[in-house]
Amino acid sequence: MDAAFTAEQDEIRRTLRELVAKRCGPDEVKAAVRTPPGHDTALWQTLAEQLGLPGLALPETYGGVGCTATELALACEETGRALVPSPLLATAALAAPLVARLGTEEQRRAWLPDIAAGRTAAALAVPGTSLATALGLAGDLTGDWAGGGRAGGVQASCDTEGWRLYGQAEQVLDGHSAGLLVVAAHTGGFARSRTLLFLVRADASGVGAVRQTTLDETRPQARIELRDADAELLGVDDAQAVTDALAATGDAAAAVLAAEAAGAADAALAKTVEYVRQREQFGRAIGSFQAVKHRLADVYVAVQAARSAAYYAAWATVASGGGGGGGGGGAERAGALALAQALEALRTASSEAVQLHGGIGFTWEHDAHLYFKRAAGDELLFGPVHRLRAQAAERAGLFAAPTADAEVAV
Repeated sequence: MDAAFTAEQDEIRRTLRELVAKRCGPDEVKAAVRTPPGHDTALWQTLAEQLGLPGLALPETYGGVGCTATELALACEETGRALVPSPLLATAALAAPLVARLGTEEQRRAWLPDIAAGRTAAALAVPGTSLATALGLAGDLTGDWAGGGRAGGVQASCDTEGWRLYGQAEQVLDGHSAGLLVVAAHTGGFARSRTLLFLVRADASGVGAVRQTTLDETRPQARIELRDADAELLGVDDAQAVTDALAATGDAAAAVLAAEAAGAADAALAKTVEYVRQREQFGRAIGSFQAVKHRLADVYVAVQAARSAAYYAAWATVASGGGGGGGGGGAERAGALALAQALEALRTASSEAVQLHGGIGFTWEHDAHLYFKRAAGDELLFGPVHRLRAQAAERAGLFAAPTADAEVAV
């Protein structure tokens, strides 16, 4: 692994940091999340048209920039610092990679150029509260997370007119503002039970989206309601291909999320350090007290460890061929572990920010609570941390029963 960033990667980071600093302060974030889309549409168009963020990890053949998950992770680290509300994660890290991996050539050419240009936002719709499971991060993809033929999921049926979907998905990131929905649905009944992915136009008949009230307003979510909605099968009818694509997408998305969380944790730490340098108590800055120094030192170590883990996970994703740009070096999937480390670091940094800001930090309106709510919201969506680590340990075989040969050797 080469730990040095290229000049292009450094330029992506620098340009995005300058733009976000000018256009997305705490006041702008609070104003943007209260608009119907849940984000600043003008800023989103700027990010798409000037920096090409939605298509950063998409092939140039389909209008993308042709970079990898590493560049997308670096970009999301910068947007994470300011908690920029945008459809970037839902579009570029979750939905678009699935279209690129599974879609037919016709489907790719129909959707990816518009996604890369920012003309169409996309979202991944998964039934219930099983997003982390559907991405292979916190559960087994062989289960019935898509409904299993029972009520509560999304069911797909095929007739002479094509595929139709019925059901609902409750926690769809940026689902209310997406033009394209990638929906996971159960089909086949008991005889041939399987989960497939479908493309659904948000403006199609039988499709409804209701924005939900969420703890973290910077992560807008919607309930997608499908009532005999017209759908198009994504790719071909191959459940194993769907499982593999979801797992690869989940690993890359986890690396991107880890970088985003590390950026948010770093920003929360920086704001806290600035405050304790200025706030005086007993005639001296509270940052000069040894106990405060020790607490912030622990946060600093956690943030740096999370950033290193996120960078490694992004590199491993590309090396294993799962993050675009080729690869295939056989590196392990480290996304879930990096995400666990980053979520833990963000929780610690945001909690200390609230504590060390004192009485003002405990007020719900203070900026520190933006980071605190992001930490709590992301753990609810993609965690919890112990499940991420447990699933990674199970995949690595750490808790496998000893074989007969191993018992003899012992």
